[in-house]
Amino acid sequence: GACFLSLAVFGRAIHAIARISDEFWFDPIEKGLALRSVNSSRSAYACVFFSSMFFQHYCWTAGTQPCQKEKQLSLPCKLIIKSVLPVFRCVNVLERNVEKCSICSSPSEQHITFQLLCRHGVVKTYNLTFQECDPLQAVFAKHMCPNILKVHSRLLADVMIHFPSSQEEITLSVTPVKVCFKSYTEEDTDFSRTMLTEIQLSPEEFDYFQVGVDSAVTFCLKELRGLLAFSEATSVPVSIHFDRCGRPIAFSIEDLLLEASFILATLCEAEKEAASPEPNCHLYKYCIFQFHSLFFGAVSYKEKAIGDTFQSLVTASDTEEELGALQSSPVL
Repeated sequence: GACFLSLAVFGRAIHAIARISDEFWFDPIEKGLALRSVNSSRSAYACVFFSSMFFQHYCWTAGTQPCQKEKQLSLPCKLIIKSVLPVFRCVNVLERNVEKCSICSSPSEQHITFQLLCRHGVVKTYNLTFQECDPLQAVFAKHMCPNILKVHSRLLADVMIHFPSSQEEITLSVTPVKVCFKSYTEEDTDFSRTMLTEIQLSPEEFDYFQVGVDSAVTFCLKELRGLLAFSEATSVPVSIHFDRCGRPIAFSIEDLLLEASFILATLCEAEKEAASPEPNCHLYKYCIFQFHSLFFGAVSYKEKAIGDTFQSLVTASDTEEELGALQSSPVL
């Protein structure tokens, strides 16, 4: 079982994960608890890992072994995010009213129990059904990225607030002397009816600044907003690792008690015409086809050697057409 030190931080992690997909993997291991999610098009992956020290009490067992007759967390499983969100609906209110929150799993009964011990002796219990599954893995060598930025989450949030909620994608471009965030618009956009935003930052505004290659990468903003709300609750700086367009971009935070990483596909302009004769097809399609670029071979439901073929790393693709396009792609 697990009892929290900070209910607000855990709740915001659930809300951030919910930006990725309508289901997520709940993966307890000896060192702590991991929450993972990947979207249906395999173009966004998120993992939040809480060290066992994050919890007041943490008890894990391999399989169904007894844990000193205590409540326990054991096997990895998959949950529907909509069933978990009501438990952490109003995070700020929860932290004021809930004195203790515990989680335990019951493999025999196929459910996870979230129990909130509130003020005045009120106890709220949620028994959520889960599906047993292999743990979700992602392979992304972010230390190999030539461009690394580290910035306080508050500054990054202040930048993003200037982009309207309707803005789906933004472009991050870097040179050794400046960083620019700007609205991404497709070529057939009516600019007279579109608000364009561009914000430039100097290297001095970053805690760490390394630009090995000039690049401009475009990615979805929705998932990033979730990570920023979470990182602000932790007051931990955000690290950004990326390469050229078409390669993934990773936003991550890390401290002694938790780690979080959101890996997003980027648009690949150079492959636009070659990948499809359809002029209006959305560019993310090509990043998904070029999945050996996304995560450097990355979504796996079992631990695999990086040298395995790409086909063995991918489980069910969305369509047979996609699977056919991916079968010959080796992992980089």
